[in-house]
Amino acid sequence: MTEKQRDTSALAYQSALMFSKYQKIYAKRARGLFDNWRIVMVVLTQAIFYGGLWLEWNGRQALLFDIVERKFYIFGVVFWPQDVIYLTAVLIVSAYTLFLVTTIAGRLFCGYACPQMVYTQVFMWIENWVEGNRNARIKLDGGPLTARKMRIKFTKYFLWLILSLWTGFTLAGYFSPVKELWHNLLAWNLGGWEMFWIFFYAGFTYLMAGNMRELVCRHMCPYARFQSAMFDPDTLIITYDNKRGEPRGARMQGADAKEGRLGDCVDCGLCVKVCPTGIDIRNGLQYECIGCASCVDVCNQVMDKVGLPRGLVRYSTENAMLKNLDHKEIVSHVIRPRVLGYTAVLVLITILAAWFLANRIPLKVDVIRDRSMLSREADDGRIENIFTLKVMNTEEQPRRYNVTVEGLPGIEISGSGEVDVPAATMLTVMMVVRAPADAGKKGANPIRFDIVAMDNPEIRVLEKASYLLP
Repeated sequence: MTEKQRDTSALAYQSALMFSKYQKIYAKRARGLFDNWRIVMVVLTQAIFYGGLWLEWNGRQALLFDIVERKFYIFGVVFWPQDVIYLTAVLIVSAYTLFLVTTIAGRLFCGYACPQMVYTQVFMWIENWVEGNRNARIKLDGGPLTARKMRIKFTKYFLWLILSLWTGFTLAGYFSPVKELWHNLLAWNLGGWEMFWIFFYAGFTYLMAGNMRELVCRHMCPYARFQSAMFDPDTLIITYDNKRGEPRGARMQGADAKEGRLGDCVDCGLCVKVCPTGIDIRNGLQYECIGCASCVDVCNQVMDKVGLPRGLVRYSTENAMLKNLDHKEIVSHVIRPRVLGYTAVLVLITILAAWFLANRIPLKVDVIRDRSMLSREADDGRIENIFTLKVMNTEEQPRRYNVTVEGLPGIEISGSGEVDVPAATMLTVMMVVRAPADAGKKGANPIRFDIVAMDNPEIRVLEKASYLLP
């Protein structure tokens, strides 16, 4: 088959797939190296997701994104709305990591770590356990509605529902303290928003992982549409070796394929049966391919059975297929301008974010002058201005701060300038500042508030303000 014929065949296949009537995909389980890696990734990601919210740190939930209190707890670090720059850094790092992985190894994220794939895989494991293998599922769906069929279907849907509800509860537990959430659940005393998000996320988990499955990857996932912008001829993708496999055809066991002028592909169709999105990898790279490598596992098994070398379907690159590059040559092509660019930006942003986070001052202050009273004259003839200080202690230990003011001769705070702020709390205090009437010019005069922790002089913030003299 020539390159032009392959392109024409792939285009015809895509058109037929787009306009054909939907048919349910019964994916066959493919055992092998990549299936084992997928199991590891599913177990690892879900252990983190389901177990992370039960970890404790300093007597509280280690991972808690408290929307009501506007505090994000991540182990020993507390983030406030003013720390949105760090959220931006996390999103940028995540995006560039995805770009880098895609440039090097294609849709590796989709095949092994994407939430849609992970939950679809778990739902399919439940389905295989309850209904049986691929042939058993086809037979069950095609058979009449009997008591046995109803019992099996009910069991599957019930287990799916339990998993979905627990997934929704887990998600809600990251935004509302999970112990309180669990207590309220047992007491049937959940709040409206908590119930909404539990059932909302559970419903979408059930719908997308249980029913829509490959339709999400085909028609809803935006990543599938722009992945080609990150691919190049040296990107690792799932490939079918046309030169070796064509012309494909069945043959008797032990028969010499060369005598029949056949390639190594025995046209068993197993690569299609194991594909969770229902594509035929022999038609070339398609945007529906999620890089799960199930076709690689099953094809290697077939090659072992017929006594042919493995790798008819394998991870490779376009250049490797055209130029017959070996493994070492493929690896040598990993370092290229695009990869270096993504890596440089990723490393730079990560280092900067880590440095700023490590040197973050755990104190934030906002100074607001009382606008209802611009200034007033005190009994001793000095001029008073009233300021509201919002002092935010971002650490998980109480702090005492000393507040002083500077910028005008004789300016001072009336009364005590000491402020006690509990751990991870923002405290609002009113302070009266006095200065001689002739300390500055009429109108606004720049001053600065100096707020410093009394037990640690390195925790210090200087905040600008304006002082009015009549």
